[in-house]
Amino acid sequence: MSTNQASAGHLLQLIRSGTATTRGELQRATGLSRSTVGARLDQLFGAGWLRDTVGASTGGRPSARIEFDPEHRAVIAVDLETRHARAAVLDLAGTVLAEHSGPVLVADGPDSVLDTLARWFPDLLDAAGVAPEKVLGIGLSVPGPVDWEAGRVVQPPIMPGWDAYPLRERLQEAYATHVGPSAEPGPVPVLVDNDANLMAYAEQRAAHPDCSAFVLIKASTGIGAGVVVDGEVYRGIDGGAGDIGHIRLHDAPDALCMCGSYGCLAAVASGRALAAELSALGVETTSGSDVRAHLTAGQPDAVRLAREAGRRVGEVLVTVVTLLNPGVLMLAGDLAGTPFMTGVRELLYLRAMPRTTANLQVVTAHLGESAALVGAAAMVVEYLYAPDPADARLAALAS
Repeated sequence: MSTNQASAGHLLQLIRSGTATTRGELQRATGLSRSTVGARLDQLFGAGWLRDTVGASTGGRPSARIEFDPEHRAVIAVDLETRHARAAVLDLAGTVLAEHSGPVLVADGPDSVLDTLARWFPDLLDAAGVAPEKVLGIGLSVPGPVDWEAGRVVQPPIMPGWDAYPLRERLQEAYATHVGPSAEPGPVPVLVDNDANLMAYAEQRAAHPDCSAFVLIKASTGIGAGVVVDGEVYRGIDGGAGDIGHIRLHDAPDALCMCGSYGCLAAVASGRALAAELSALGVETTSGSDVRAHLTAGQPDAVRLAREAGRRVGEVLVTVVTLLNPGVLMLAGDLAGTPFMTGVRELLYLRAMPRTTANLQVVTAHLGESAALVGAAAMVVEYLYAPDPADARLAALAS
């Protein structure tokens, strides 16, 4: 390994992955001298990122090992939906320390929503027992396509007024107003991604870590997909990957979608679409969460419509599964119960070639409503402790 590939940040990566957890293993993995490894570990210990531990004994003296300390900092994660939001403080291992949820209307626009969220943060930190200076960063999950590099939503059909809005900078300002300045140089880091992406990232890591091609379908107010390949979220060129809710169906030309087009999958099979159909049948329903409540209660029309919606989604997933050949297809969101899954399976196994589905698991969510929060927190941790950002942060802390 070359010197620039064995910086303190790269040593941290080896430790966090479990590849090398002793000084001797780090020397062998990097080819660095004992003194150089020691100096770089001193940087990491000095920053408070590592702790010593004792490995399991194999009959002799237990070995001294090094591990990442998930308690030295904390992350704020926010899962923003169309009508409510959930926020949590998590440690760096993804354990939720405190959580709060409340009504928030995404249609009120980003200024109002982001300020409301930031006002929750001080009480959340108090409830978690986390001092503001311990906050590593903020991860924000939103129900729309995201340009990940820029941290901005791009043409979101169900988020009016949010297109190209400077989310990262505005949330940083709101955080500074309601909580205070960041403990590290510069404003508190804020990372933003699509909710289905973050749910897929969290679920794959938690329940299917060995699956190299993983797809999650979120069917709630809208319909979206998150794709994880070799442990990394696949976002496409500008964050548009997985936006399957706006694939056009050939036989729904009169179905008007929130995006302004006709015939989109979301216009006939989303929670919003089912809520409208149920209301037309005299079943009071205003949102995808209301549909979920009806499904939980076994309301016959809701069950029938959810199964039909699953068949519609399954129609599109035939192409998705054929193209990506995933090992796991996970259904999540308000609609993802037995009727919806039954509909998906009916179409998927009827239309897809047997070779395509031979090794496919079709499952429901493992983490439930926590998935987006856990994924948002993991996004922040994995980004800020990756080798290059970690080295930059160490240099800033030393200056």
